[in-house]
Amino acid sequence: MAAFARSPLTRRNLLGATTAAVLGLAAGPLAAQDFPSKPIRFVVPYAPGGTTDLVARTVGAHMAQTLGQPVIIDNRAGAGGNIGMDAVAKAAPDGYTVGMGAISTNALNPHIYKKMPFDPSKDFTAVGLLGNSTIVLEAGPALPVKTVAELVAHAKKSPGVPYATAGAGTSMHLTGVLFAQTSKTDLVHVPYKGSAPLITDLIGGQVPIAFDNLPASLPHIQAGKLRALAVAGAQRSPALPDVPTLAEAGLPEAVVEPWFGVYGPAGLPAAVAQRLNKALADALADPAVKDKLLAAGFTPRSASVAEFDALTKREYERLGKVAHSAQMSAD
Repeated sequence: MAAFARSPLTRRNLLGATTAAVLGLAAGPLAAQDFPSKPIRFVVPYAPGGTTDLVARTVGAHMAQTLGQPVIIDNRAGAGGNIGMDAVAKAAPDGYTVGMGAISTNALNPHIYKKMPFDPSKDFTAVGLLGNSTIVLEAGPALPVKTVAELVAHAKKSPGVPYATAGAGTSMHLTGVLFAQTSKTDLVHVPYKGSAPLITDLIGGQVPIAFDNLPASLPHIQAGKLRALAVAGAQRSPALPDVPTLAEAGLPEAVVEPWFGVYGPAGLPAAVAQRLNKALADALADPAVKDKLLAAGFTPRSASVAEFDALTKREYERLGKVAHSAQMSAD
């Protein structure tokens, strides 16, 4: 009898809960229709002045025009991008905080850092692809090689050739690992804290070769201070049309195209993700934006939310195998 006496109250509670759930579902699309109604924070997990910063600011400025709200760039560098992306992972899933993730932060880092502050497979919502940067294999004046074949021959005669990158765990580090594996050479990684000190030492002869982001090295290559041997992308760079790809040089398995894209926190409403995705695509389709990014050695490329999510998952699996086989570590 006691249970029967409580049943009307139980039915009222259930009715109230059901009504609240329906209203909550309805609120999602309504909130998305009003999005955005305040500024959007765009976290860049790298220092100001680099390629990623340029891309974020260029694309963000166009998005602000499209969305009718300011897009504020928030540089949060450190730990290979993990600090900035952790801030995105822990933000409210409302679309007002997004981050510029990359092949490193969302596919490679989880396999090379012993402790990760976030799980890239669970803590983010894919929003959209931005495109690819270009990595260049270059030699300093102290090493008289002009081609990849000459470099490989030199490395086989003198094992332990040092190669510099802008940091452990970066896509440049990954390229160096794949280059050594596929060319069957013994190379020693020398990680720097960014491209600027790397370039200084490369020009000064402290290290003989480097894998670096093209935008940082391009002025020095054009000035004749550094010698570009190859680019690591699948196609030649418009900025260096006479420089072959690693595939053309006989090392197709060493090709690396660092991709970058925008992520929101897990649980981001689909309608909000689609709204942001369209704003990204509109920016990347603008001729002025495209020209500025191409001039910086960055190839703009858009993709749907689903396509970008699938790319992230594929790369996570692929790079995990590479990192483990090469025993890559950033700690």
